[in-house]
Amino acid sequence: MTAASPPEVLRAPLVVEFPFTRSLGPVQSAFLTGLRERVVLGVKTADGKVMVPPVEYDPVTAEEIRELVEVGATGTVTTWAWNGSPRPGQPLGTPFAWVLVRLDGADTAILHALDAPGPEAVRTGMRVRIRWAGARTGAITDIACFEPHEAEATEQATPHDGRFADAVTGIVAAARLDYTYSPGRSQTAYINALADRRTVGERCPSCHKVYVPPRGACPTCGVATTDQVEVGPAGTVTTYCIVNIKAKNLDIEVPYVYAHIALDGADLALHGRIGGIPYDQVRMGLRVEPVWTEGGRHPDHYRPTGEPDADYDAYKELI
Repeated sequence: MTAASPPEVLRAPLVVEFPFTRSLGPVQSAFLTGLRERVVLGVKTADGKVMVPPVEYDPVTAEEIRELVEVGATGTVTTWAWNGSPRPGQPLGTPFAWVLVRLDGADTAILHALDAPGPEAVRTGMRVRIRWAGARTGAITDIACFEPHEAEATEQATPHDGRFADAVTGIVAAARLDYTYSPGRSQTAYINALADRRTVGERCPSCHKVYVPPRGACPTCGVATTDQVEVGPAGTVTTYCIVNIKAKNLDIEVPYVYAHIALDGADLALHGRIGGIPYDQVRMGLRVEPVWTEGGRHPDHYRPTGEPDADYDAYKELI
């Protein structure tokens, strides 16, 4: 007798990426503009400590602090970790050390990269200096990295008014997380069923609610769910929103509607795009059905079935 083959383990690369735009207060504006001018600024707290990078509020007293000081471009490594496989977007493309460096005149350390030939060349207490980027715009990347530097500490913090011509007042910080996602047993069954144009959920053995997509356990009772239940294909719009901002790499004209849809037989609404109807005619209670594209592994969108709208009492618990 031959043992059954284990189910295929599904994996997919996923990327979560968005630009975060923020304005700068006087302290952060001075700090980033200073980097552009090859000047490192810190801020002095009520008890006389110099913090680099600077903060706007005292971490002990929570009082606003504005007393800026200039510190040195050399410093001492307080701790480190070797990065043998740099990722895209990191400061250096070759292996380097992540280091915390207490710049001369500062009482706190700043995190950045240290360009070193290998981990044997890095140690706590070693002296380093800033390697400035050739083109500077007023960002933390104006510090290209740190590099070894054997000079003794000489510089102390000196007062600075924080004034620069053409100060940086805002930044766009790119946030990106790329990883490999592997669904568990329940979601694997759900994804495989979608490829066959079926929607499968799981029923809780305690409260008997059917969850779609399944999670492997009931979020209410906390017990495992293994009883598979096919739901839909039609469902009811419970809530929706009108999208007016075009997403990057998404070939859908705005405005369009994204909705929560309670499939028939399910006790949890899933979300999907509504098509086949003007965006301003979508409404709560609208009856919809999935539309599949040729070769698609999941519904492209949902469209009206032509049935009368569902009564509010039929879906109010799923809003």
